[in-house]
Amino acid sequence: FLVLVIDGAEGFYAINNQFLATGPKGFMEFKMLENEDMFVRIDFPGVPKDGVRVFLDQSKKAVCIFAEAPKEHKYDYSERNYGTSTGLVCKCCEVSGFTSLMCDGVLRLILTKSNITPQRSSCISFLAGPDFREDLRGDGPHKFPHGTDPNGNVCCCCCCGICGADPKLTGRILMPHPCVNYGSEMAYESKQLQNGGLYVRVDMPGVPKENFTVAVMNGRVKVAGEAPAVSHDSSGRFYSGDVAMLSTPFDIPIRKIKIIAKNGVIRLIIPPV
Repeated sequence: FLVLVIDGAEGFYAINNQFLATGPKGFMEFKMLENEDMFVRIDFPGVPKDGVRVFLDQSKKAVCIFAEAPKEHKYDYSERNYGTSTGLVCKCCEVSGFTSLMCDGVLRLILTKSNITPQRSSCISFLAGPDFREDLRGDGPHKFPHGTDPNGNVCCCCCCGICGADPKLTGRILMPHPCVNYGSEMAYESKQLQNGGLYVRVDMPGVPKENFTVAVMNGRVKVAGEAPAVSHDSSGRFYSGDVAMLSTPFDIPIRKIKIIAKNGVIRLIIPPV
């Protein structure tokens, strides 16, 4: 087998995942809703529904998130542990509550905020992500630097490095997952097996197990996955790409490839040819 990482002449569509072909880029998406609640999408591929813990920080300014993706197959390099926090940066509001939904390797949060200075109207608060900078803290009124606005327009900031509008999210160099504390930080893993076969893991967060497809054409093993828009996602996402090239030009039947799809991750065990 020759393992392939396919990119175009100008690089990857999204440097957070070399298989992402269309849809919002980045490991995270932030959006302020019309009622001024905050929507957050964070990709945690491999994490089951019961594998995430979200709790309100003592300061009431942020929520802390810990997630665990188990080692689903013996050929996985290891389990993966994630950790991050997100919340308000302004001085005039606090997080008063949140709801969370973990599904197909994606965590979606809605944060409710309340004003702690009654003499002032509620601000449009910063939302802090992994790139949080203390110098952004202020008294408001504030801009909203991350993600998309309530009308679905891409954000106009050039410093966040997270939202789909940022040109830094397109290029030839892949970005490691910023929330991984232990385990693989990349969306692709492969291992040559002793019998001459190949093991492949591909992260496609947001894709239900029934929306994965595998095909073998002209000696190339191709995977694809469709992630529908859920909750306040800006849109759905589509993943596609070649994961391996067979050592012979003859295609093997799909039934001979063991396929394991769950929690936004597809794993293939390709027999030797």
